[in-house]
Amino acid sequence: MSTNMSKDLDQVRAAAQALHAAISDAAAKRGGAVKADLEAVGQKAKSVTESVKASLGAQNEATKKYLKEAVSDLESMQKHTAEAIKTSGQAFQTSIRKTVADARASVQKVSEAVATKRSAESTKTRK
Repeated sequence: MSTNMSKDLDQVRAAAQALHAAISDAAAKRGGAVKADLEAVGQKAKSVTESVKASLGAQNEATKKYLKEAVSDLESMQKHTAEAIKTSGQAFQTSIRKTVADARASVQKVSEAVATKRSAESTKTRK
């Protein structure tokens, strides 16, 4: 794997992990501060989604599969974040739980993509 592609995937994974942490932090807060944090998280989610999409072209098919799944999770997370901003009470809590779950799933998919990419490159190196 070229060093740049490896770094790109590592950066995407780090960004997804930071996004998950920001969502978890926002979800732990109470009151109006949560909604302001969620708006910022929504912007970060867009940025991470674009980063994942940009890295798709240079990947093998197995890695692309995981990255496409991560994009789907990130897009779902953006939807749930937008819903949370507009709601309150139980609907808000439900949207937050879905947002956190989607963020966690996207991090897992990007991590699986990184592992798949490294495994494929390791196999090529041994041959």
